[in-house]
Amino acid sequence: MEETVLNQEANETTAPNAENTPPNESETAQNPLSELEQAQAEIAEQKDKYLRLMAEFENFKRRTAKERIDLIQTAGKDVIVSLLEVLDDCDRAEKQLLSSDDIAVQKEGIQLVFNKVRSIMHSKGLKAMESINTPFDVELHEAITEVPAPDDMKGKVVDEVTKGYLLNDKIIRFAKVVVGK
Repeated sequence: MEETVLNQEANETTAPNAENTPPNESETAQNPLSELEQAQAEIAEQKDKYLRLMAEFENFKRRTAKERIDLIQTAGKDVIVSLLEVLDDCDRAEKQLLSSDDIAVQKEGIQLVFNKVRSIMHSKGLKAMESINTPFDVELHEAITEVPAPDDMKGKVVDEVTKGYLLNDKIIRFAKVVVGK
């Protein structure tokens, strides 16, 4: 105990001259320990930042996946809403078919409904391909069969079995055609 008191007295007397004296053994032992503690604290801080960043990224992935699913589920909503008018027209046309025997009026009503469907689809960017009498193109057409044809129709589309369509100038359905040979 006397040694501890003497060491304390010695430290108190040398304290004003601490700048001039070399560090003793206990100070050098604390220095590496404090550097180790600082490094461990820095590692813990970086690990915490990493974990938070990973959690934030996982939340981002979940949120974008949910938004994507919502977008896919409601992507056709505007087209469906547009077609509701046509559905109403079809219902009216059906009532008219059942109550009237005038074929000319029925034809005219049905033609109006078809024209409305075409105009709505066109306004949404849908465009029908023109295939008949055009050269066969594998990028646009799907050949169903080949038939004998006059010389001027060889390699050209003779008949169209199923119409092809473009949506905003991108093919969404190839035209199924009969090609002259």
